[in-house]
Amino acid sequence: MDERLPVDEPAYVISVAARLVSLHPQTLRYYERLGLVKPTRTEGRIRLYSRRNIETLRKIARLTDDLGVNLAGVEVIMNMTQRVAELQQELDAQRESAKQEIERLHRRIQYLEEILGSALPQPVINVSATEVPPTEQMGGQGKGRRER
Repeated sequence: MDERLPVDEPAYVISVAARLVSLHPQTLRYYERLGLVKPTRTEGRIRLYSRRNIETLRKIARLTDDLGVNLAGVEVIMNMTQRVAELQQELDAQRESAKQEIERLHRRIQYLEEILGSALPQPVINVSATEVPPTEQMGGQGKGRRER
């Protein structure tokens, strides 16, 4: 059996759906045969059109009437639109996963820095002027440098 509509989801029989989108009921049946719209069915096989089905029918009408797209083109557009939406969801999921991995790695780096910081002695640099060679005290004039 076909998918069921949620109990709180409005459903329209074919005559009402056709009126809502200004199409003939036979046109809706034809679109269903082509696979452009998939209404659910009752136990008695009566077609029930959801809000989403109505939106799809309106989109088909816009594409055919306003833009002059034939039904084969409508099918391609609808399939591509669906595929783009699926790819966007995948991209969003991967972006979220990458973001979580970056946060995990930042926490790991912070943890390792804390461990290393507490485990290693801090170097103490205490250099007095007497320990620095005279050439370095005078601005670096010495071996390997030419005077100008």
